[in-house]
Amino acid sequence: MKSDLPFDSALLRRYDRPGPRYTSYPTAPQFSEDFGEAQLREAVQLSNGDPIPRRLSLYVHVPFCMSPCFYCGCNRIITRDLARGEVYLARLYREIELTSALFDRDREVIQLHFGGGTPNFLSPAQLAEAVDVLRGHFRFSTADNRDLSIELDPRFLKPDDVRQLAAAGFNRASLGVQDFDPAVQEAVNRIQSVDETLTVIEACRTHGLRSVNVDLIYGLPKQSLEGFARTLDTIIAARPNRLAIYGYAHLPAMFKAQRQLNAEDLPSPELKLQLLSLAIEKLTAAGYVYIGMDHFALPDDDLALAQQRGSLHRNFMGYTTHADTDLIGIGVSAISHIGDSFSQNPRDLPSWQIALDQGRLPLFRGMRLSEDDVLRADLIQQLMCRSEISIDGLERRYAIDFEAYFADALAQLQPLKEDGLVRFEPGRIVATRQGRLLLRNIAMCFDPYLQIPATSTAAAAAPGARFSRAI
Repeated sequence: MKSDLPFDSALLRRYDRPGPRYTSYPTAPQFSEDFGEAQLREAVQLSNGDPIPRRLSLYVHVPFCMSPCFYCGCNRIITRDLARGEVYLARLYREIELTSALFDRDREVIQLHFGGGTPNFLSPAQLAEAVDVLRGHFRFSTADNRDLSIELDPRFLKPDDVRQLAAAGFNRASLGVQDFDPAVQEAVNRIQSVDETLTVIEACRTHGLRSVNVDLIYGLPKQSLEGFARTLDTIIAARPNRLAIYGYAHLPAMFKAQRQLNAEDLPSPELKLQLLSLAIEKLTAAGYVYIGMDHFALPDDDLALAQQRGSLHRNFMGYTTHADTDLIGIGVSAISHIGDSFSQNPRDLPSWQIALDQGRLPLFRGMRLSEDDVLRADLIQQLMCRSEISIDGLERRYAIDFEAYFADALAQLQPLKEDGLVRFEPGRIVATRQGRLLLRNIAMCFDPYLQIPATSTAAAAAPGARFSRAI
């Protein structure tokens, strides 16, 4: 079966430059410490006061990992001291109590996600307890489409652990794999067998989880077409509901762990493109639908169905089917999106701990979106989720003349149009099949913040604001 995503390696290479993944707009580097607790409380109050208040999505960050993966750019703490998990939970429960008090009790939680780090650094009993604490402070939906998801490291998980997680209410899991090639695993310090991974996937199905996602990475040291093909074939045979195929961005100046990698072992730009092409070809031939931004799903998966219905949404948790929600981030470095505001907890553990020990909301920085931010966020959300921009819809909603308002952006977009990445149709701008592989490049034309220095270099490492190569 031929992929419906045409692959022009020369064109993709020309547009290969770092850029935001647009899990938010504006992205986290634009957040300011001028946004404090008073501004957050005001945003929550306004959100509570909506005639039909939005439902809630909860994100819980568990920062601990047993061992470092050298490619990683996440906010994590390497430790094998399991007692740190219990200490962390005690403060996490304080934050849950303080945060939940801000929200009206009638606002139900439709989505919960545990991310990291490695959430299963905590035991199944601890994770179940954390869910119970959340249920005690928030009203959880009983709807069939509620999502309780968790990121899992198969190296530190037993099949019975999955049974306990399912009993706690989790119905979705995301497994990190990256690559099964032994040479690649040794290079990135992540030794993970095929058997232990497939055992966890099978356990998820046995115990009733309705969706399993697998993460792979192309562009890692020592990768080859033969080795990555074997990885893809193995995963496709396991038939996960979703896959994320991320491009590795080598940024050792920003991420300390990456300094352990030998840059000479990284694949050439040409080979990296071939790895991406291989993944697209194999996944589409196996019947997976391209969702956007490195994500694929089976045709009957909720993501694929939401894309067809036009209800797909993108936030700090990635692609989601729950669009009309306020996102509450809990834990060190977590980010919230309440109404027209973003707010972020401290990125370092001591500052987060001190705030909670003092009985304060652990707020580090944030921002209130301007009218222009709201407009551009809407535009970029459309592009990321539907691969098009509704000119007519934006003009009606925001009372603008699109061509005049976005004159600078349209000028930046012109070379992409000439290269066949976008086309202009009556009332809309559409990403072509080739352009769907470069959605972030299209979005960057509409992002004026890229012309403004970020508040700090480290800020780009915030959850959801990670920069990566375009391919």
